[in-house]
Amino acid sequence: MARKKYIYNDQTLDYEEYRISWKQRLARVTLYLLTAAMLGGCAIHFINKYVGSPKEHAQAREIEFLQLQYEIMSDELENIDALLSEIQDRDDNIYRIIFEAEPIPSSIRKNVYGDTKRYEFLDGYDNSMIVKSVTKKIDTIESQLYVQSKSLDEVFEFAKNKTEMLGCIPAIMPVRNVDIHRISSHFGNRTDPFYKVHKFHSGIDFSAPLGTGIFSSGDGKVVKVEKAKTGYGNNIIIDHGYGYKTRYAHIEKSLVKVGQKVKRGEQIATVGNTGKSTAPHLHYEVLKNGKAVNPINFFFNDLTPQEYDMILELSQEPSQTMD
Repeated sequence: MARKKYIYNDQTLDYEEYRISWKQRLARVTLYLLTAAMLGGCAIHFINKYVGSPKEHAQAREIEFLQLQYEIMSDELENIDALLSEIQDRDDNIYRIIFEAEPIPSSIRKNVYGDTKRYEFLDGYDNSMIVKSVTKKIDTIESQLYVQSKSLDEVFEFAKNKTEMLGCIPAIMPVRNVDIHRISSHFGNRTDPFYKVHKFHSGIDFSAPLGTGIFSSGDGKVVKVEKAKTGYGNNIIIDHGYGYKTRYAHIEKSLVKVGQKVKRGEQIATVGNTGKSTAPHLHYEVLKNGKAVNPINFFFNDLTPQEYDMILELSQEPSQTMD
């Protein structure tokens, strides 16, 4: 039972029981409730801002963990990218060179997604930058791995056909038992015998008597047998595949026809003096993907290292062509 309160009445000079009206009671309750609500709100605000709820603590720990994992993943992707670059370098500068294949252009190997809208769905978050960076790295590596996979498939096919390819690549001199000192003119800028000016000489001239045998320097298919009184004169072109062709010019007589398949070392013609020629000789060219290259780099089946060094030295001396 609640204890009664008394107050002293100055008028009656006596103690009287203290009574609270209903309005006073209502005001006190209202003030109490308002104060409690304000204190509760402040407490909640303080806890949310400076302490956090258990759920928020768990979410914060999860976000921190994911940030760490993204950073670790980014570092691992850098290592993968470095390893992939090493594989690409080996592919271009070792494997593809062994099989006489052109390197894959950098524009294809380093192809990346240029569409900036591709990653827009990742915008608007606190950690958008790191997530977008990792996603772009993954896409780039995925694209490069696809290109590398296709390249290795191609190299594998080259390897299966290695024996055939080695037989096709020009590898011997087209005239037998040649004294390398009798190669009258080499590849490069030489003096033209008719115009007496320096011109690019796209092959090698083998000086030899009329009727000397001319032999195919590699397996292939005859794609041209031409008779002419100017320029190359009577000449033959053999397609060896793998981007290689050889030309045999100023010949006297052709022993093959267009479409005929020939083997390395098979006689295809005889030395002549036709077309723009000053004396009997064979003008011999090697073409790789349509571009003339130095034939002396393809005499490795016929020359010792000492002879190869000598022929390189002789090729540097000035000379006049025979055509």
